[in-house]
This record gives sequence, structure tokens and C-alpha cells, in this order.
Amino acid sequence: MDMASASDEPDMDFEDDDIFDTESPNELKLIKVNDQVRRLQTIIRDKNTSRSDFVFSADRLIRLVIEEGLNLLPYQPHTVTTPSNIQYDGIKFERGNCGVSIIRSGEAMEQGLRDCCRSIRIGKILIQTDDESNQAKVFYAKLPKDIAQRNVLLMYPILSSGNTALKAIEVLEEHGVREKKVILMTLFTTPIGISTVVSKYPGIRILSTEVHQVAPVHFVQKYFGTD
Repeated sequence: MDMASASDEPDMDFEDDDIFDTESPNELKLIKVNDQVRRLQTIIRDKNTSRSDFVFSADRLIRLVIEEGLNLLPYQPHTVTTPSNIQYDGIKFERGNCGVSIIRSGEAMEQGLRDCCRSIRIGKILIQTDDESNQAKVFYAKLPKDIAQRNVLLMYPILSSGNTALKAIEVLEEHGVREKKVILMTLFTTPIGISTVVSKYPGIRILSTEVHQVAPVHFVQKYFGTD
């Protein structure tokens, strides 16, 4: 049994014709890429980057994705009273949000989510590839009991082939979560990974920093120091 987690998916070869038409899926959203974001992407992809610099840069990029993911959640009007007794018309989250990480790579994003939402509940799904069938199989899933009533931030840094993410979404679906309530948050995606997911779940939203033919599949080993 291959004990590698989702972000350990193998490198895949792409032809030019395989490049995904990013104008096609309305569900795909890329964060604004400025020089700062591009620098973080470069550090993460550089094979000579030290682990400390890698983790530092990955955490910064994760935080940017988390913040943007929170912007995609539903809000509702909320009026508060200021210290000077003035009414302020603001907003607050609608009730019923949670995070779900795909073990192990997705766990790298958990702290970033907690830093933004201290009390948010986080579930976990462990998916591994069976050596004989080469199929993704679910070995563990611990989710909030009322997850069917929640919006789900699905955390998975590297979307390569898309097969593991697809299996995770199937698990959520089996627990009553509608695809339109799932936001798949990644750092790096490939064209085929996006195609794999949206072809079966066209209503799901995918948030990332980059779509590129080659994904940094060394992410989980480098981040957790097992390379």
C-alpha cells in the first residue's frame, strides 16, 4: 500500500493540447498574482530552497489563499455598537462553516485557517493509493456530524492528477454536502487536475494561486521534513 498522501501524486507529462482553458470553468478562481506572490511561488519551486525558507514561504502563501477562501463564504448583515455608542452596520459570517484537510498535505493549511478563524471546526480525510488497483481509497474520515449543513473549505495544497481530491469530494457528498458548498483551496494546480474535478463536480469552486503543467509534488516531504 502506498502510504503517500494526496500531494505525493506523481509528476505527469502534458502535451500542449492538454492545457486547460481557464476561461471555461467559472468555478476556478486564482488569487491576484503580484510580485510578492510570484516570489513565494518561486521559492517553493526552487530545489535549492532550505526547509526553513520553504515552510516560511509556504505558510505565507497558504495564508493568502485562506484569506481569499474566507471571502468566498456567505456573510450576513450585522450591526454593532461602538465604544462611543454609535451604531455600525457591518457584516458577519453566516453560521455553518468548517474546514476539512486531506491528510497529510492538507494539514499544512490547518494552522493558517485557525489563525484566521480561531473556533472553526476542522475535519480530516485520509486517502491513499492502493498498489494493486492504483485507485485512491479512503482509509479514514472524521468530519463534523452536521457537515451536511455547513460550507466546507477543503484544504489540499497540490492538485496534480485530481484523483485524490475527487475521492475526498465523494466522501463529502456521501455525508450530505452539496458540491456548491465546497471550496477546494489549493496552492498549485495542474490543468488535468482541474479538468478531473470539474468534469464530475461542475458546481465546486476551486481556489488557487497558479495553474501550471508541472506541480511541485515535493511539497509534503519538504514541508514536513521527510525529504
